Order: sequence, then structure tokens, then C-alpha cells
Amino acid sequence: MITTQDWSDTRRLWEYHQMGHEPRPCSVAIGLGSHDLGVADAAVDLYRRGMAPVLVFSGATSPTTQERMPRGEAVHYQERALELGVPSSAILVEPRARNTGENIRFSREVLQEAGVTVSSVLLISKPYEERRAYATARQLWPEVEIVSASSPMTLDEYVDSIGDTRLVVDMLVGALQRLLIYPDQGFMISQKVPGEVLDAYERLCRQGFTSRLLPEEPGQARSHARR
Repeated sequence: MITTQDWSDTRRLWEYHQMGHEPRPCSVAIGLGSHDLGVADAAVDLYRRGMAPVLVFSGATSPTTQERMPRGEAVHYQERALELGVPSSAILVEPRARNTGENIRFSREVLQEAGVTVSSVLLISKPYEERRAYATARQLWPEVEIVSASSPMTLDEYVDSIGDTRLVVDMLVGALQRLLIYPDQGFMISQKVPGEVLDAYERLCRQGFTSRLLPEEPGQARSHARR
């Protein structure tokens, strides 16, 4: 059962995970692979609006996508974009990445091989992965400007699209934990996490929304944030 407090805490995490960037024209747009075809839809919308002349779709398969996207996340994204009218000449596919860091590194290699000069990147992810994607890209590709983007939707709309409220809460909690512990591992830049966000995270952990947590105690994550 999800209480009123749980839902309030979930909203606080949802709001923190989103960067609030205003889309603007960039050298390229990179769609990060996942189970969510909405990333491809958002990329197509931004392409149509003239925000990027080239789309890169990045992603292999994972345990959560291999059944739904057997040809690989990037390939399914590409197929979706082609169905929606994006010309094949405007799409590059990176089919190997299995995590966010690889999304960035391998997409960068694909762009270099294609001779695309990059000074700015429109980085498209699931709504609750904006901050994680941004922090990872800033760590691995610091010389380019990163503009975060995702499908514009509310938390309620996202839950409806997934169809599993508890799973969404678990995913938001897991994403927050990674923002806390990954900087020390060199995976992303460190970002300030407000105390009220940490409090919400810890309450949700105590309530059992932990299926997407890595094996570390919530209190340890807070110690990372306070350094």
C-alpha cells in the first residue's frame, strides 16, 4: 500500500530528478536506450522542432528489455523514428551500450567515426533519469554543453504509462541512490542533494521501496551526500 506520505516523497524525488532545462538547438541529440519508447518519441519531436540535425540512439539489451526489444534498444528506437518520418540519413545507431556511461562513451565514438563535430548535446532520457544522465555526461564528456530532455509528462502520467505504481517508486529511489554513490566511483559528477530530498529518499527506503537499490545502506548514501 502506498500512503499519502509515500506519494508526497515520490513527487519530491521526481521533481529533483528532472533538470528543468529548456530545449535549444544542439549539435546532436542522443537518445539513451531503455524499456521506454517514449525516449524515441521525444527525440523525434525535438528533431522535428529543429533542435538537432542528427539523432543517435544508444543501447543494447538488458534483462528488462530483451523480451520487449529483442533487436536491441537502439535498433527499436531507430525503427520507431523511421516510422515517424525521420530520414535514415539523420539517424546513427550505437548498439553496444549496457549502462549510461557506455551510452555516452560509445555514442561519442560513433559520432567521431561519422565525422560529426559536437559542441553541444541534447541528452534524451526517461523523465526520472535526466539528472543521472546529465551528471554522467558531464563526467565523461566535459568539453561539450549538455542539455537534458525527456518526454514532458507529470508523475501521474508516467505512472499510468508504466502501469505499476510501486515499480515507478522503486525506480526513482534507485536512481537517487546512484546519484549519491556514483560520484565517489568516478561514474558521474557530484551534485548537491537538498536535505528534504534525502529525507524523502530515506523514508521511502524504510517503507520498503528498495527493489532497485544497489547493496548499500541508505545511511551510507546520505554520508556520501554530506561530504
